[in-house]
Amino acid sequence: MVARGSEYDVAVVGTGPGGATVARELARAGKRVVMLERGLDHRGRWYYGTHIGALRYVDRHGLLFTQEGLNIIRAIMTGGSTNLYCGCAAPPPDWFKDDYGIDLAGPTGETIDELGLAALPASHAGEASMRILEAGQALGMDWQPQMKFINPARTPRFHCTATCMTGCRCGAKWTANEFMDQALTAGADLITWAEVEHVLVEGGVAAGVSGRRHGRFPFDIRARTVVLAAGGIGTPLILQGSGLPEAGNGMAMDPTVMVYGTIPGKGNWNEPPMSVSFENLEEGYMLSSLIDPWLMYPLILSLKGPRYALTLTHYTRTLGIMIKVTDEVSGALSARHGISKPLTPRDLRRLARAEAVCRDVLTRAGADPDSIFVTPLRGTHPSATMRIGEDLGPELETRVSNLYVCDASVFPRALGRPTVLTIIALGRRLASHLLSRTDSD
Repeated sequence: MVARGSEYDVAVVGTGPGGATVARELARAGKRVVMLERGLDHRGRWYYGTHIGALRYVDRHGLLFTQEGLNIIRAIMTGGSTNLYCGCAAPPPDWFKDDYGIDLAGPTGETIDELGLAALPASHAGEASMRILEAGQALGMDWQPQMKFINPARTPRFHCTATCMTGCRCGAKWTANEFMDQALTAGADLITWAEVEHVLVEGGVAAGVSGRRHGRFPFDIRARTVVLAAGGIGTPLILQGSGLPEAGNGMAMDPTVMVYGTIPGKGNWNEPPMSVSFENLEEGYMLSSLIDPWLMYPLILSLKGPRYALTLTHYTRTLGIMIKVTDEVSGALSARHGISKPLTPRDLRRLARAEAVCRDVLTRAGADPDSIFVTPLRGTHPSATMRIGEDLGPELETRVSNLYVCDASVFPRALGRPTVLTIIALGRRLASHLLSRTDSD
């Protein structure tokens, strides 16, 4: 633990892809950086990457719901939800540059090159995933292998299955923990179990952060610059506690369901998740091959009804397609009232159209039409709670001087595609801005 009253150049709150990227770049440039993480580093422990482990480091043990019943899954640990993601990579949408003047091409390309991002080779993508791809293409859709943060060459024991959504045990999947580790190597400090409650603001200027460790022990950390990267839910709550009530007024969530169908033979229960995908920009949805890990499967389907949970007996003969809807900004969140995220009529129309497409693809892939059903909704990417163009300037600055945001909160609207590569690119861009600002002072 860093002593109370320690002063840094930059305090970074959160060690997900945004926070870890900013911290790494600034620490490598010689800045004195402290990272504050609400959770712990669970890597290397016997339970990491297991269902038991996921229940330990998932917010509220996986029982976080909006007022409307949308289940939200997010990790509270170092590396954030990159521990749980399916390792998918997609470039930022063109509208970042076209509508907001934010050019992320350079930092995106740097990240792709550094991490060697690419689609999985067909030999590793999985037989069932390729079956879905071929069925979709036969129906005239442009299904393609999905670019991944998963690289079989990273490990001699590649064993990527659906359970990588509980944490990667074989080492093939990149997580933000790696950038965090590199920040530490470059001289940054890390404080875990540190829940930041508000930003210290003096004369309209950020001067550090304040909070509690282990929920009991207060701390103040002084810093000339503060970067909030606590995620689409955590960051707006800190900002509200810091005198910025506009935070959390509306949000996007990329609402997600799985459509399952039973086929003869073996399904994709033992394959990497989201190996292949299809994006329909005009209709506003993305589809990918995906099935929940075997223990999560009945737990999630029990929310739909006991008879659906019992379909676990067909698990090894199940094909799954994930629907990710590009939703409209709606609802609000606060510490007092919780999270509200209603789906709009447009969201529901997009979801219904995508469900019909998935039924066609699964049927073409050999699934019994009578076996096809849709899972309960869940929220995968809480975002757009502190939006560029409304609440933030183009350099991700708030109306409080020296206070910045760098996570999915800053999205002006729903991405409707994997978010991690965009967040890393924003982190590289913000770090460059902060370094150029200090160099000119």
